Amino acid sequence: MPARVTLAAVAAAAGVSVATASRALSGRGDLAPATRRRVLAAARSLGYARDPAAGGRPPGSARLVDLVLGWYHNAYSDEVTAGARSAAAEAGYDLVLTEERDAPDDDWPMRIRRRGSAGVVLGLISPTASQLTALTDAAIPVVLMDPQSENSRGLASVRTTDRDGGFAAALHLAERGATRFAIVLGSPPYRYGRARNAGFREALRLARPGADLVALQVSWNAAAAREAAVPLLRGLRAGERLGVFACTDEMAAGVYAAAAATGHRIPDDVLVVGFDDLRGARWLTPPLTTVRQPIREMAAAAVAALADAAAGAALPASPILLPTRLIERGST
Repeated sequence: MPARVTLAAVAAAAGVSVATASRALSGRGDLAPATRRRVLAAARSLGYARDPAAGGRPPGSARLVDLVLGWYHNAYSDEVTAGARSAAAEAGYDLVLTEERDAPDDDWPMRIRRRGSAGVVLGLISPTASQLTALTDAAIPVVLMDPQSENSRGLASVRTTDRDGGFAAALHLAERGATRFAIVLGSPPYRYGRARNAGFREALRLARPGADLVALQVSWNAAAAREAAVPLLRGLRAGERLGVFACTDEMAAGVYAAAAATGHRIPDDVLVVGFDDLRGARWLTPPLTTVRQPIREMAAAAVAALADAAAGAALPASPILLPTRLIERGST
């Protein structure tokens, strides 16, 4: 049986003291990033297995991938989890679900470091600089799924063609005979919302130059969309058909509620297109026409990129883009 690699051997290979090697492997102490990376590389090269009682394992030593989301147990996170879990299993990894809490004492990056995860998928959250530093200093690769801002801080990312999706929505509403148009935008105006808005406006200028367009900026939920849409629908005149593009399916459901509250029928008076194609879209009455973003496939692509990185490949320098597709149903 081969002898167990010692902490002293790791320290010698990295050219540091045993105390420094211990701090680097446990994620503790104020060390230079280059020093921490050198120790972690030496530990991986030697096959060092840290005693759990000592405070953690070297990053990448466990067959684990972390999925970090701001929330779980909704339709979106269920799709992300399903895609990530399938890809992790195919690559021979277990998936760990980690929830980011909006609290100053939330130490999820350090927990990830201590369990030796091979990589992290961050979904729909904006990590702080210190959180990213805690991971990158430990040489734990990170992939952003649907980042909220254009500035990805040099990290790999997976996205969908949001602008193309908004473009397709506008063309579809114009082709279906809408005489007026509205777009329901989310606030804060995240990157993907801005891209959907830009695509919609560009297509509308081409298909219906000078068309009447109202923009409703609301929180990213159905209740806010309903409240904003009710006054608009009350002002709809006889014979007009309002074409509404909601930047999420949930906000589209709010437009449905506003139509019901004001006595308007979908799709006779109001045409509605959403974005996401979550499972609830087809349960609305009538079923919702929506732009499908491949959420499961996006999550799977993020995990696959991490598995490749663990095998020695470089993470992609450019965003991984997966295409959207308009799904036509009864709301148009």
